[in-house]
Amino acid sequence: MRGWLFDLDGVLTPTAIVHMHAWSRLFTPFLEQHGAAPYVEGDYFAYIDGKPRYDGVRSLLESRGIRIPEGEVTDGPDLETVHGLGNRKNDAFNQTLADEGVAAYPASVAFLDAVIASGCRVAVVSSSKNAPSVLAAAGIDDRFEVVVDGLVAARDGIPGKPAPDTFEHAAALLGLPTMACAVVEDAESGIRAGATGDFGLVVGVDRGVGRGALRELGADVIVDELDELLPAVRRAAEASDSPTRTREDPA
Repeated sequence: MRGWLFDLDGVLTPTAIVHMHAWSRLFTPFLEQHGAAPYVEGDYFAYIDGKPRYDGVRSLLESRGIRIPEGEVTDGPDLETVHGLGNRKNDAFNQTLADEGVAAYPASVAFLDAVIASGCRVAVVSSSKNAPSVLAAAGIDDRFEVVVDGLVAARDGIPGKPAPDTFEHAAALLGLPTMACAVVEDAESGIRAGATGDFGLVVGVDRGVGRGALRELGADVIVDELDELLPAVRRAAEASDSPTRTREDPA
């Protein structure tokens, strides 16, 4: 692998927890007001995790049979539209991020720095429109020249996860073929995106989806923390540093 395409929330930073709390604050009262089945933690993984924000709203509402107007991207957070609810959730996320901050997973930073040191190129591929602010808050924005987030996808008309297009776009920006790139994801939609595309490797980080589910979705390798892959990075670096053996060399 010459390129590593990292999801952000739940892979590099524990902002998935911030997102989970924000979605719960949004949908717990909303579903109660509509007389629908209550919001539970599993809803986040099944309908929201890894998707662009408005798609997450649509998916959750569809699961409860609730229909509301689409509205406009400019809708205020007080409006009961798909875009209004999405903007309400975003306000909650930004407030929590400002209040609490966020720290990158130490194991993920160790792996990230190791692959960079080995000569690989890296990119962030996130559905979030807050990726730059999260990377800056976590102190790892200096590692990434390529960030394909929700803002980039919306601007350039790139389909979001579970389509593989945002990962493919990141690989192109790195100047690498997709088969030379590994996708690193923790979300169901992200694993589907990696498995659907023509990537060399799909790494699943189990932050709650479950190893069985990640495997069924298409993950080639599953870890609890990314530093579990450090020995493989070292072996690859040692192999690349070794002189090429000729047929005259002793076995």
